[in-house]
Amino acid sequence: MRKIGIGIIGCGNISTAYLKAAQRFPVLDIKALADMRSDAAERQGSAFGLPAMRVDQLLKRDDIEIVINLTVPLAHTDVSLAVLNAGKHVHSEKPLGIDVAEARKVIELAAQKNLRVGCAPDTFLGGGHQTARKLIDDGAIGAPVAGSAFFGCPGHERWHPAPGFYYLRGGGPMLDMGPYYITDLVQLLGPVASVMGSTARPRSERLVTSQPMNGTLIPVEVATHVAGTLEFENGAVVSVTMSFDVPKHRHAPIEIYGDKGSMLVPDPNRFGGEVQVAKTGGEWETMPLTHGHVDGEFRSIGVADMATAILNDRPHRASGALAFHVLEVMEAFQTSANEGRRVVIESRVERPAMLPAGQDTGQID
Repeated sequence: MRKIGIGIIGCGNISTAYLKAAQRFPVLDIKALADMRSDAAERQGSAFGLPAMRVDQLLKRDDIEIVINLTVPLAHTDVSLAVLNAGKHVHSEKPLGIDVAEARKVIELAAQKNLRVGCAPDTFLGGGHQTARKLIDDGAIGAPVAGSAFFGCPGHERWHPAPGFYYLRGGGPMLDMGPYYITDLVQLLGPVASVMGSTARPRSERLVTSQPMNGTLIPVEVATHVAGTLEFENGAVVSVTMSFDVPKHRHAPIEIYGDKGSMLVPDPNRFGGEVQVAKTGGEWETMPLTHGHVDGEFRSIGVADMATAILNDRPHRASGALAFHVLEVMEAFQTSANEGRRVVIESRVERPAMLPAGQDTGQID
């Protein structure tokens, strides 16, 4: 199999996970790293035995076909547009843009240049979530009727070394954690038809307790508690809560309720986890996992799928179209809260194809 040359722009916290996971996929050949902060690129380059360079130098390299954009959310659009203008495919960290208007620029430019756009999260390609998808498609809980999706924590300022961007425009729990949950829901249930939402921002500043910023106050520009309802095109209605204001809770990450049973879906920020099903009147049963990519960190599987799709001339799964639909859904929560109305979602996307059943081989089909 021919390898696809990969460049990475953005060498912050998440880049380590991508660089380690990329080693699991033979189709990926990491060629170079870049960051606006030369010391960050050099540090990661040294750790992984890769050349570090300026962004413009990386974009000029002929041996790089896909660029992974791991910059902060406010920079996602500008960097993705630069990658596309350099004639390369781009796979962006989530979200695709800080709003639909910005993300649309990326989608339209890619279409003009006949280039591909991919976007995190790709955790839905993990064995836990692919197993849940297969069970739903096989009728294990009957027709999906309703569900819930819940994420709550006290805030990222407890652990992240530079948490300020989580509370600026482009951040907040919906744009940070929502992509995992809503992307998984779309691959399980199909596209979202409408959204109703409520939001809250109980504090205008947050106190950082992580190092090296311990004791620093950071401003809060965005809602830090977002809740509402998704109505799916198939008729299912799912309650959603994403919050940085929850000290502790006992909610399952995702539950899906069908007319013949219920399902517990594992944490969508992880690749594996237990899938449990309870038939009407029955008890919870742990289901055998039918798919691989379960044990470990695979944050590059979406890029590997894109690379394989390029070689095989097929659609890739963690697509720009999927990310755009998810972003429109997430943005609709705030629009609904501001305007006090149900927001109709204009975009539609087909559910990405399931991965083939079987164990992790490092190959993507």
